[in-house]
Amino acid sequence: MRIFLAGATGAIGRRLVPLLVADGHAVTGTTRSRDKVALVEALGAKPAIVDAFDRAAVIDAVGDARPDVVIHQLTDLPQAFDATALAAASAGNARLRREGTRNLVDAALAAGVRRLVAQSIAFVYAPGAGPHGEEDPLDGSEAQAVSVGGVRALEDAVASTPGLDDNHAPGIVHHHLEDAVASTPGLDGLVLRYGRLYGPGTWRETEPGQPPAVHGDAAAAAALLAVTRGAPGIYNIADEDGAVSIAKARRELGFDPAFRVRE
Repeated sequence: MRIFLAGATGAIGRRLVPLLVADGHAVTGTTRSRDKVALVEALGAKPAIVDAFDRAAVIDAVGDARPDVVIHQLTDLPQAFDATALAAASAGNARLRREGTRNLVDAALAAGVRRLVAQSIAFVYAPGAGPHGEEDPLDGSEAQAVSVGGVRALEDAVASTPGLDDNHAPGIVHHHLEDAVASTPGLDGLVLRYGRLYGPGTWRETEPGQPPAVHGDAAAAAALLAVTRGAPGIYNIADEDGAVSIAKARRELGFDPAFRVRE
């Protein structure tokens, strides 16, 4: 199949492109920088230089690629961990989830794409005993307002996430996803809620940090699986570390948190 991968040079994108190519897919991979075109090509993808905030450019790029599936792995985070820059990075990442996702969804629809796989996060569930399932409420506290706002915008655009309950408790955002279907007519949307990444190209190269965590290779493998497996909806993608339940991803996608790329 033809795959349009937005975010081909990110921590997951770099691990995902070779998996897609090895599986027989033809990949168009995006980057914002001409300096990274050679990297996209070296990974095995056809490069497309595009800014996710440029709606017209995104629509043109997806249209030119004529993909069967769009994969959204866009993030806007610093390459190295910097505590002082995290607030600004969080705001930028939330904006990318809101605006970049909307542009990708609209581009996919304009190109007649029927399936979209998007990256979200599994570490903004409301406080409480785990493991958290996909139907559990998100953290509605002021401290998480920026991140959760971006997550909700992304998930609302891609998969069924109806939003606030009329009778929700303060500080909790309820989602009802047990029978999730694509919220955008004509598009099967799958959201992968990743744990905190570790492994090559991440902030933690060798070992997991605070749960939920997931190795970048396993995260990339989940996106590969979601190209052809799984019903529309939301899936926790993480290690078996007690923070979130990955039973749905194991059952419907065939996800294995122990997956690693053989170098």
